Amino acid sequence: MAEFKTAAVFSSNMVLQRDTSVRIFGEGENGKTVTVSVNGITSAAEVINERWCAVLPSCPAGGPYTMTVTDGEKELRFDNVVYGEVWLAGGQSNMELELQNCKGGADALKNDKEPNVRYYYTQKNCNMDEKFFEDEKNTGWSCFDSESARAWSAVAYFYAKELAEKLGVTVGIIGCNWGGTSASYWMNRETLERDVDMKAYLDDYDNAIAGRSREEMDKEYLDYVKYEEEWGKKSAVFYAEHPDGTWDECQAYCGVSKYPGPLCPLNPFHATALYDSMLMRVCPYTIKGFIYYQGETDDNRPKTYFKLFKALIQLWRDNWGDDELPFLFVQLPMHRYKHDPDYKHWCVIREAQMRVYKTVKNTGIAIITDCGEFNEIHPKDKKPVGHRLYLQAMYHVYGDKAIRAFGPIYKSVTFGGGRAVVAFDHADGGFEVRGEKIEGFELAGADKEFYEAKAVINPDNTLTVSSDKVEKPLYLRYLWTNYKEPMLFGGEIPVAPFRTSMNDEK
Repeated sequence: MAEFKTAAVFSSNMVLQRDTSVRIFGEGENGKTVTVSVNGITSAAEVINERWCAVLPSCPAGGPYTMTVTDGEKELRFDNVVYGEVWLAGGQSNMELELQNCKGGADALKNDKEPNVRYYYTQKNCNMDEKFFEDEKNTGWSCFDSESARAWSAVAYFYAKELAEKLGVTVGIIGCNWGGTSASYWMNRETLERDVDMKAYLDDYDNAIAGRSREEMDKEYLDYVKYEEEWGKKSAVFYAEHPDGTWDECQAYCGVSKYPGPLCPLNPFHATALYDSMLMRVCPYTIKGFIYYQGETDDNRPKTYFKLFKALIQLWRDNWGDDELPFLFVQLPMHRYKHDPDYKHWCVIREAQMRVYKTVKNTGIAIITDCGEFNEIHPKDKKPVGHRLYLQAMYHVYGDKAIRAFGPIYKSVTFGGGRAVVAFDHADGGFEVRGEKIEGFELAGADKEFYEAKAVINPDNTLTVSSDKVEKPLYLRYLWTNYKEPMLFGGEIPVAPFRTSMNDEK
């Protein structure tokens, strides 16, 4: 017989989505009726297959209220409940990066006065054993004045704070992210199996565990965890003494890093690992939409990312039962490690993200090519990232079409007379060059050999691009590199990187 309870995501201090019907759900004994009451509103649901879901009618922003949930024998009580805006913050380490560790984070924690933001952190554990469920009981919504605010996502906090100030309501964030994760980790097997390229992520895992016992795999992984803990201590000493040390030098000093460890059930870094254990633990909590910052870990299969990301968005929307749920995401910034060649794989990820924005309805893209750091995959200044997601939300979700949410985005090109004339969307406000000249444009002819090109801004806010080395240009690209500081902006936001043809490779 199932214990009567709500899902762990329901707790005191929670934020419920305003102005729409709200799902309250949990587990209980078959045949019983569960009644939910808040702010004078009541809804009831029958327990079927040990699950129940009551739907509260729409309520405007407000609170605090008390919510009671009862099955006729046991009553649960949640205090300080408010109605406002709720967003789920998904992705990997750049979404995960904590407020206490970001630029300006300590100041925000000390000086931000009643920012009207609340947070629920989905527990990070892919092993759904008895301890998983016991630990989950200790999760709950927290307010900004709690110690836990130090560990909130910096990007999500700055986004939510600005949104709360603008809308005049409480904004709740459900943090559901984990550093180093591929998009495939947040998807189910059925979705990944539909496409041969996406299935490759499953094959990596299935081949690794084939013919192995659970006991054997668990031991191997736990041995890896002990090894990596010691390796982490050694590497901290190495980098403290050699701040400019290379990865190879670090491993020569510490031994070989075995991260991310052997693929096995205990290891969270494999396809589908976090779908049931994290995402579905908070689904289908009623939300306004998603904010998402991910893509770095999928640079090993960049040409698959478009279909992978597109499938993830559809899957999450299907899970929440809303085919039009807003999905706002961050395009990868500039990044390259000092000792790496320019693989140009992040270019393909950025292109895939732009393609998703242009082809998938109710999405928004935050361009942050100016927010990267050379030799640092985790830029510490997250305030502009949160701000640009906020601009996307105001433009796409809250209807402020007057807000300048974009820099110029490539629209079309005309080749002729030894030059290319490029038109852009969102270029009505003109261009700003931050530097002595415009850099980052390249042209190629039929041989697909690219050369640096000169760009000139025209009065109609198009660009004319030419190169003495390309007599008859057929291909054009801009910032097609893993790392280069952008110099061309439209207002505060840089021109988005692009190429005019996906067939420009030799």
